[in-house]
Amino acid sequence: MATAAIKQRKLVSIDTGILQALYDLSRDSGTRLDDLFDQALRDLLKKHRRPASLKDALLQSTRSIPANDREPRGPRNKRK
Repeated sequence: MATAAIKQRKLVSIDTGILQALYDLSRDSGTRLDDLFDQALRDLLKKHRRPASLKDALLQSTRSIPANDREPRGPRNKRK
């Protein structure tokens, strides 16, 4: 059985102009305000190369070039 994501409530302070723009966007797009916040925070984490979940953290921690792979060679010198 899959575990549901745990939702937490946090109190944050947001500029009234930005909040009004978010309400307008939410109304125009038919998206809940919570979903807009989730999307914005995921994008912010991605921009700063921070993992948003444990799975993302584990994938990020793997080496980009495994030890057994050969590194690409440069151009070979051709004999004339």
